[in-house]
Amino acid sequence: MNNSSIKKAVVILSGGMDSTLSSYIAKNSGYELIAVHFNYGQRTQDRELKAFRDICNELNVLEKYEIDIPFFKQLGANALTDSSIEVPTSGVEKGIVPITYVPFRNGIFLSIASAIAEKEGASAMYIGVVEEDSSGYPDCSDSFIDKMQNAINEGTKEETNIKIISPLVHLSKAQIVQESIKLNVAINLTWSCYKEENEACGVCDSCRLRLNGFKIANIIDPIKYKKEI
Repeated sequence: MNNSSIKKAVVILSGGMDSTLSSYIAKNSGYELIAVHFNYGQRTQDRELKAFRDICNELNVLEKYEIDIPFFKQLGANALTDSSIEVPTSGVEKGIVPITYVPFRNGIFLSIASAIAEKEGASAMYIGVVEEDSSGYPDCSDSFIDKMQNAINEGTKEETNIKIISPLVHLSKAQIVQESIKLNVAINLTWSCYKEENEACGVCDSCRLRLNGFKIANIIDPIKYKKEI
């Protein structure tokens, strides 16, 4: 097979369950994966990076980018990169954007990933955003992804035509768990906790959403938690 016939996709892979399932879906769709991970000063940066590397090994990803974006820590204004703000543990409140929202994070991730996609000749980018059952982040919506795709293709070379694929956007967390089991995703390698790096806290918004998804799906989460709600 010559290089021109190889389908390439850039996968934005945080190391969490959603982005991992999205990456498995990309591989099962026949794409050669180019995995991109962002270190942006988040509390669990080292643990997420380990998850990224472990999952890349599991998927036999040869082309990897680990991108540092330190300005997010300087920007602050959110509980993930600003140590003066406590990570909430009271659960997600519908209709309110939580303090764990990092301003325009996915927009910035997609912009950087599109530069990589253009350089690598990739025709697709996969991102594991979830609109239906998420924490209410504005940069996780179907509408946002569509508009970003239009902007990216407007601002790249004429021969560059990148499709942003968000296969989980309308799934619930329970459905994501079920799909992960169906595709034999290495869930045990993933990391979702916002607070801890050694053992998941079990009470932050991300842990709560994940645990609730497993509970509804009637499946046991393979990772350990300090506390389970």
